[in-house]
Amino acid sequence: MYNSDTEVMFPPRVIGHLRNLRGVDWQRLVDEVCSEKADLLERAAFTLMMVRMGGCQTCTIDSYRGMRGCTMCARQTIRRFRGSDHDLVKQFEQCKSELQQFFNKS
Repeated sequence: MYNSDTEVMFPPRVIGHLRNLRGVDWQRLVDEVCSEKADLLERAAFTLMMVRMGGCQTCTIDSYRGMRGCTMCARQTIRRFRGSDHDLVKQFEQCKSELQQFFNKS
């Protein structure tokens, strides 16, 4: 059974659905990435973070995660994260730094 919410990698359209799953630091990060002021680097960094955390590389359309859809999978990934909101923000900043280095080399 195909779920229309399932994509190849974490879709940025899901970011806003994750806002209320954690505390204030997390909500600020989601608001920042969803704002009109956010640039491609910030959205790409958030996407990279979620791809790594959610294991998007190993997901297939007919897997359990694929059948549930990206929104449900991402929500579960954030809910199950055992670190603090600060740890999530640090992961985001690390991904942002990695992408910035990559873009600077190009």
